[in-house]
Amino acid sequence: MTRLDDGTSGIGAASDTTTHASRRLLRVQSSPSRHRPLRRAAVGATAIGALLLAACSGGTGTGSEAEGPVEGGTLVYASGDAEPTCLDPHVGGNYPQALVATQYLEQLTALDENREPVPWLAESWELAEDGLALDVAVRDDVTFTDGTPLTSEAVAANIAHLQDPETGSSTGYLALEKVEDVEEVDERTARIHLSEPDSALLENLAMPWLAIQSPAALERGMEENCAAPVGTGPFTVSEWNRQESIVLERNEEYTSPDPAAENTGPARLERIEWRFIPEAATRYSALASGEVHVIDNAQPDAISRAAEDDAIAHIDAPRPGASNRIELNAGQAPFDDDRVRTAFIRAAAVDEGIESLFFGTAERSYSALSSIERHVHADPAPFGTDLEEAAALLDEAGWTAGDDGVRTKDGERLTLRFPVSTNQSIPAEISLFEQIQAAVAEAGFDVQIQQLDLASWYEALAKNEYELVSAPYTRTGPDVLRVLYHSDGIEPAPSGYFANHAQLDDPQLDELLDEAARTEDETERGQLYRQAQEIILGGHYILPLYDQQNHFLHRAGLHGVRTLAVSTPTFVDAWLED
Repeated sequence: MTRLDDGTSGIGAASDTTTHASRRLLRVQSSPSRHRPLRRAAVGATAIGALLLAACSGGTGTGSEAEGPVEGGTLVYASGDAEPTCLDPHVGGNYPQALVATQYLEQLTALDENREPVPWLAESWELAEDGLALDVAVRDDVTFTDGTPLTSEAVAANIAHLQDPETGSSTGYLALEKVEDVEEVDERTARIHLSEPDSALLENLAMPWLAIQSPAALERGMEENCAAPVGTGPFTVSEWNRQESIVLERNEEYTSPDPAAENTGPARLERIEWRFIPEAATRYSALASGEVHVIDNAQPDAISRAAEDDAIAHIDAPRPGASNRIELNAGQAPFDDDRVRTAFIRAAAVDEGIESLFFGTAERSYSALSSIERHVHADPAPFGTDLEEAAALLDEAGWTAGDDGVRTKDGERLTLRFPVSTNQSIPAEISLFEQIQAAVAEAGFDVQIQQLDLASWYEALAKNEYELVSAPYTRTGPDVLRVLYHSDGIEPAPSGYFANHAQLDDPQLDELLDEAARTEDETERGQLYRQAQEIILGGHYILPLYDQQNHFLHRAGLHGVRTLAVSTPTFVDAWLED
């Protein structure tokens, strides 16, 4: 990737080289009716959209017979994700952070039902004719919960914080690679200067990992900010009992609901208790008994049971960005040989495992992108199962069958290390990996699955101790392909994380992804992304499985739950029946 020498340099120092007259007519701003609900669409497995009212696929739905919103009450949310080590999503940037941070931090932009950027904390924006400067005007009626006003200084401070190597940002850092500096044009206008045009920037600004925090709070230092970030959201972090729960209290001065919110003032709920319950059966039991109101990481068998229970409703919210896939490390043997990659994919019987293990809650993917993304290209042709072809390809590549069935070449066994994060892969997915392990053994592959905690999993990747990896990556927009498969992504971000786990290094692909990132025309952009996906899929660098799963189960007496840009739930409209 392009490394930034100093994320704090140049803030406010650049001269105004782009005049208003030179700008093209690309100006987006809030309409006078910005707080009215947008037209909604139902949420389903293939059309989650951002800022939509969540539809329920099981139980009694959202309880349409309820008389109306009720004020007050404590919502109990039980998460199966690993507890964040830092509640500031700028630091690192993983999904568990996004889940909880959605409740107390907000972004400059949001995504509408077509996944197009719309204003949120930003009131309007204007892009320079050459695409190298973006003027963002922030709202004048928003204050952080520590009393600091939302200004252009806050925008500059947050981008500097994300780009500072000391912050250790990964997701946010990679989303801002093209930002050179931020100029404070006036109190409410921040001019973001870019090294080259970035057609994904406004989409990226909708992600929780780029949320806007109080600049005064950021100055407290990482330890204090990790414990209790300060934003503009409907709730504030009141208490963090590590290994147990986070207590979120209602922000009584709240004024900045997202554009699709029905509730234009403070949240209806008084409090949220965010518990960490890693064991899936325990989470479901707590939901079934009424001890908790919402659980995430719902397992396929639990979703199937919930469909028969009128007291429980189901929200199916696939994540944007990449599909769930197994990536083949083409940067080293044996997968530096296309014949071996192709043989592995021909031997892997994926469909049967998905059908038997996921109870109809996951549909097979043939794409590098989530099915909810624009410009998704799916092609089943490269992923057909054919053991005879697999064997022939391995013979051609010089791998001969051994006495125990494992192929060898020059004295080396055809061993594939497969580290699996138990914090990121649900039991059904691990069982799927084991079925794939057994299937490819028929062709002579020795897959060694290593079940690791998240820290050990990151360490294995950093040491390049893998041939296979399943690494979920959530991000807004098809530009996720550039993050995951551009050769720049082989180099780690300041956090130490690198995103190109396939270690794909193809100059033609790099050029397509670079050009797509520079192109504002959506038709042309889509053509470029299709060509890029054809290279990724046709080169057998990945084995797509299904969309990244987000299954929430909740009590039918909870109403008004919606999901935002990266399919995290927001409870600003939520309320509990008495």
